[in-house]
Amino acid sequence: MSIRGVVRSFVLLLVLVGSGMAIREFRKTKQVSDLPVAAAHRGEFLVLIRCRGQLQAHHSRQLSAPLDISDLQIVWLAPAGSEIKKGQALIRFDPSRTEQELKDRKSILDQAQSTLEQVIALSRITEDQDKLDLSTARYNVERAKLEASKQAIVSKIQGEESRIDLGLAEQRLRVQEAAMVTHRTAYESRISALERARDNAQRLIELAQSHLALMELKSPLNGVINFMPNYSQGSLNAQPFKVGDHVAAGQILAEIPEMSTLEMDSKVEEADRGRIAPGTRALVHVDAFPEKVVRAHIASITPLTEQSFNEWPPTRSFRAYAALENPDPRMRPGMNAAVDFIEKRIADAVSIPTKALFTITGKPAVYVKDGAKYLPTFVQVSARNLDEVAVTGIAGGTIVALAEPPKDPNGGLQAKDPK
Repeated sequence: MSIRGVVRSFVLLLVLVGSGMAIREFRKTKQVSDLPVAAAHRGEFLVLIRCRGQLQAHHSRQLSAPLDISDLQIVWLAPAGSEIKKGQALIRFDPSRTEQELKDRKSILDQAQSTLEQVIALSRITEDQDKLDLSTARYNVERAKLEASKQAIVSKIQGEESRIDLGLAEQRLRVQEAAMVTHRTAYESRISALERARDNAQRLIELAQSHLALMELKSPLNGVINFMPNYSQGSLNAQPFKVGDHVAAGQILAEIPEMSTLEMDSKVEEADRGRIAPGTRALVHVDAFPEKVVRAHIASITPLTEQSFNEWPPTRSFRAYAALENPDPRMRPGMNAAVDFIEKRIADAVSIPTKALFTITGKPAVYVKDGAKYLPTFVQVSARNLDEVAVTGIAGGTIVALAEPPKDPNGGLQAKDPK
């Protein structure tokens, strides 16, 4: 090979090596310049305990079918989940059978009243007749006494006849007096029985009228109506009550939560139980309204763990109930939500995202952007949440990397200047 060819090959080799190094440096610079970054925030830092749960009402009222009416059929329901006012109709039952019973009982009452009036009129007629007969008997007795008093001036036979007539007249008077008492007692007993029958018919009418009034159930308070499952077809086929369903006496049909008592029911792990107490402040985040943060405080905590079968294997945890201080009117019981219990507050702290914290030689550190470089800087962790960390060792506003920069073989951490 000639000297010219050797020189040409050497130059080509140098060009290839230089191009490879330039491409490698370009890729490294691009990787560093594309790193996600965040600014350290200085201000109050809240040490939080995040739990999941759902909203529920601390107080609620249940609506039940009437206790003394069997086999009722629903003919109308208020829309499920709708807002209701106190006194508003919620459920109506078929009143046709009760209305027919009311008509029948009114007929029985009319018949009982008519029979009673007839017997009272008859008793008065009988009493008048008895009084007349009694007066006649008394007159006959007085007349017989007068005839008997003539024994001194009439014959012995006539005097004996007069004495016998007097005895018979007195006997008839006693019989008439006894008959009058018997008639009065009999009619009083019959009238009393008919009055009881009339009063019983009246009570049955009042009972039917009260049943008729129970054919419509009204709301006892302001709230939201939730219909309970109907288990008449088995637990697997249970669905909320609907129009056409038959209900048994006393069966629970609906529940009305009192919205002013809305609270957060959350599951607290055993490791976190000692970090909170009644009165601890909280922030509630309802899944349906992610933009809304509701302030709350813990009202109560269960003294013992409760077992839950909503997941497998079953778990045991404490239950914390946080009362909402100003609930949104759109919130409803049963909505899923997260709650952040505020364990403590750090008044003046520097916080960074959790992704910005790394471990270098076993120590916590961050990569601070310094011009065209990311310099590793050791920090101390003051407090930690799931998505942010309070640290010391850097100032507020410091730009830190959210991903570990690629390392330079020469030991430097290079970054392309974004300017």
